[in-house]
Amino acid sequence: MNDKLGDTILKTESVYISLRKAALFAGVGYLLSFIGAIFATYATNSENVIASEELFRSGIFSFLIAIIGDMFRAWALFIFFKPISKHLALISAWFMLVHDAIFGAALVNLVLSSILSNAEISASVFEVSQIGTLNSLFLDGFNIGFEIGLFFFSFHLGILGYLVWKSANIPRIFSILLFIASFGYILNSSIKILLPNPPEILWNIFIAPCFIGELAIILWLVIKGGKETLKE
Repeated sequence: MNDKLGDTILKTESVYISLRKAALFAGVGYLLSFIGAIFATYATNSENVIASEELFRSGIFSFLIAIIGDMFRAWALFIFFKPISKHLALISAWFMLVHDAIFGAALVNLVLSSILSNAEISASVFEVSQIGTLNSLFLDGFNIGFEIGLFFFSFHLGILGYLVWKSANIPRIFSILLFIASFGYILNSSIKILLPNPPEILWNIFIAPCFIGELAIILWLVIKGGKETLKE
């Protein structure tokens, strides 16, 4: 391996990519995920199911963009951390992809809710009271699927935190932040899955450390990742 990680080339099947570029690609993937998720969360709130079908459907599409960003980031992080531990980097990527698969399946509930909100379709099949009940059921189904996905995502962050800890070049404060984020996600998801009516304040408590942990390592990767030799 050369002194400069940016000059190091790894082979992934038939594709060659420098680890500096992998760090930047991880940042691009995170940006897609973050922007897509932020807009989608706003657009798919329960009030927009009926108030604005176009906005609600655009939110569903934005969630798909966020999933693409996650998959892109999983691949880039695998490439970047492969020199530390190929197996752990692969497992971390798989946890991210399992999260995305579950999340993608949960999105079907939002699609069904959107179809149900179409007055011409729903009025010919269901009564008004039934439409409200089914809508709530679909939205609850999406929310629980979202939490199940985050349960697996928390393990992605935990393993990533260990890989950062094992690296001699990345400040260990980022590892600690990732461990905190991992713990926050797994605790929040576990409570919401196990309890029938968990307090909504939980998400507000855990979101800040989770967001800081993810953002910190991505910023480091974009600014410094791949500029010096990655050592264990």
